[in-house]
Amino acid sequence: MDRRTWMQLIGVLAAARPGLAQTGGRGPQRPLRVTREQVQAALKLLGLEFEEAEIDMMLRNVDNALTSYEAVRKIDVAYDVEPSFTFHPGLPDRTPIKGPQRFETTIPKTSAAKAPSDLEQLAFLPVTELAPLVRSRAVSSTDLTKMYLARMKKYSPKLLCLITLTEELALQQAAAADSEIEAGKYRGPLHGIPFGLKDLFDTKGIATTWGAEPFEKRVPENDATCVERLYKAGAVLIGKLSMGALAQGDVWFAGTTKSPWPTDAARARGEYDRGSSGSSAGSGSATAAGLVGFSLGTETLGSIVSPSTNCGTVGLRPTYGRVSRHGAMALSWTMDKIGTICRSVEDCALVLNAIYGPDGHDRSVGADPFHWEPRKPVSSLRVGVLQASFDRLQEAPKKIYGQSLSDLKNTGAKLTPVEYQEDLAGIRYLLEAEGAAAFDDITRDGQVRTLRGQGPGDWPNSFRSSRLIPAVEYIRAQRIRTMLVEKFEKFMADWDVIVVPGSGPLTTTNLTGNPQVVVRCGYTESATRTPWSMLGFIGKIYDEGSPLRLALAFEQATGWHKKTPTLIV
Repeated sequence: MDRRTWMQLIGVLAAARPGLAQTGGRGPQRPLRVTREQVQAALKLLGLEFEEAEIDMMLRNVDNALTSYEAVRKIDVAYDVEPSFTFHPGLPDRTPIKGPQRFETTIPKTSAAKAPSDLEQLAFLPVTELAPLVRSRAVSSTDLTKMYLARMKKYSPKLLCLITLTEELALQQAAAADSEIEAGKYRGPLHGIPFGLKDLFDTKGIATTWGAEPFEKRVPENDATCVERLYKAGAVLIGKLSMGALAQGDVWFAGTTKSPWPTDAARARGEYDRGSSGSSAGSGSATAAGLVGFSLGTETLGSIVSPSTNCGTVGLRPTYGRVSRHGAMALSWTMDKIGTICRSVEDCALVLNAIYGPDGHDRSVGADPFHWEPRKPVSSLRVGVLQASFDRLQEAPKKIYGQSLSDLKNTGAKLTPVEYQEDLAGIRYLLEAEGAAAFDDITRDGQVRTLRGQGPGDWPNSFRSSRLIPAVEYIRAQRIRTMLVEKFEKFMADWDVIVVPGSGPLTTTNLTGNPQVVVRCGYTESATRTPWSMLGFIGKIYDEGSPLRLALAFEQATGWHKKTPTLIV
């Protein structure tokens, strides 16, 4: 710490000292600023009732605490300073996975594939098909990048999926990739592949706005860890993609990000009418629309699964602590997870492989290797199905998901019905408490009032309301979360993968930190916001490989991932 910070800390400690009345009566008592009636009103909110004499005894302590709070607020705490506690998924006796990584791909080492006369025919290909073209130099990274840049400029204005185009950087990175590949220095399947970033990942010298009005001019001095690692893999950044303001929904300071799958009625009008959902809204929209090769997103409570559903992409939410959050906007330090949004299952594995693992910054990150074995027989996986969740479905969804389970069985997977009852005791307010703490400064200075969303369900109201969440209740909820982790670990003990319709027990798995993959399994045209039915695959802590493997088998058996939208200019 510098001298100024030390002096601030000393001031806090001094302010936190007990009042003179509690030290033997030496000197006059300071007048109290809180009354019995104020304390009684506060206690009523907490469901507590004490005797008047007990409350009178509390007054001096409450008053002293108020002084401490005021002193703490005067300390300048940089946004990237995390709390001194860390959440780790799994049970305390969990033994980290040992041994070398097992990682292979289905990408052929040599390819005779040729570039089409119109490179836009490559726009919707997965990385597994783009990579051989770039490696064999059938297509240069520069030409591929120019194609995606042109598409981004053409289609993003209506989709509202782009915040900052990084054209100059992209062309530099693409040229460097071409030179290295020509010289025989191939870095791997992401080398030369254009990608997009949810605009909460720091990029050195490039605006990182968090989709929110107070931060539109924010320019970081360093790259986030996952950005550094994608650059190291040779990937080419073409844009910072839109996100719901401060990681909520699909509304940001320029409007609402759209899904590239409008209803038929809207298409006839030449417009998009479905929101991308969020908050990795731009990542889902741009990837589904063929404006990038792949993208990164984050999830705290559905922000990868939800846009993947609305946009029809493959979404991977890895284990909490699998990927470093260093350099990424924090919403909830104990729940935020960095993941991938791609056009195929194996693409998600390729990108995760490039970004996972400890970095010396994020203390929550585990060192377990990520295993990807795309040729492993699915019959060797222990697969449970939350059958009751499928049975509750009606009409068209029931038919779609019934066919999906049939398709999954045809891959050779052995499906066993299982039961799990989600019972959270209302502890999801952990997210609201941590979010309010993360953005306390803009709540206090009023900048939160500049956000586009100002309704009852938007962050400004949540941040203000969450000021009344007691520390005692927050800690109790974290203890209940420990019980939830124990319950879910016991449930998962006998299974490698749990299959669910859609997101399944979304709140539970985001609190426990378990990984999940979602893939398309059907489409029903309707006026609703969600166009795609998704099949979800939940895995054990630090085992993304098993749910990815089963999802790949389903993808290969059905081909839903090959369906692409017709975009509107």
